[in-house]
Amino acid sequence: MQYLPSEFAIGGVYFPPLLIAGILGVVAALLTAMLLNRYRLSRLFYYPPLVFLALAVIYTGLLGTFVIPV
Repeated sequence: MQYLPSEFAIGGVYFPPLLIAGILGVVAALLTAMLLNRYRLSRLFYYPPLVFLALAVIYTGLLGTFVIPV
């Protein structure tokens, strides 16, 4: 039988799994961007905000696929 995603209940409010994966993906991208800034690696990118957006999408996809089954 195939697994169907269910909602997460936090404080009696139901949240979809993609929202949770998206929030965790943005947090992971924020931490990665902070590390890139700390070690001055973000200066190697032409447009760092676009790199942040790309990292957020990549992390959300990975978390949604492997950690939180969406």
